[in-house]
Amino acid sequence: MHTNTSIFGLLAILVMAAIALALFAFWIWMLIHAITNKGLTDTEKIIWVLVVLFLHFLGALIYFFVGRPKATG
Repeated sequence: MHTNTSIFGLLAILVMAAIALALFAFWIWMLIHAITNKGLTDTEKIIWVLVVLFLHFLGALIYFFVGRPKATG
């Protein structure tokens, strides 16, 4: 019984680590996109970078849905 508990605990840790890595990659992607988004003025870029930096994943989500679509190419 103890072995099954250990396996499930390890599996849970691995799943959470994979989710954390995916969220970190998404955060980095949105941060880079905010810096390189040609559809934003310099002031808007600074504001979005600060939002993504200080609000972390929540800031990245906000940028994804609000700031990102303004990219022109």
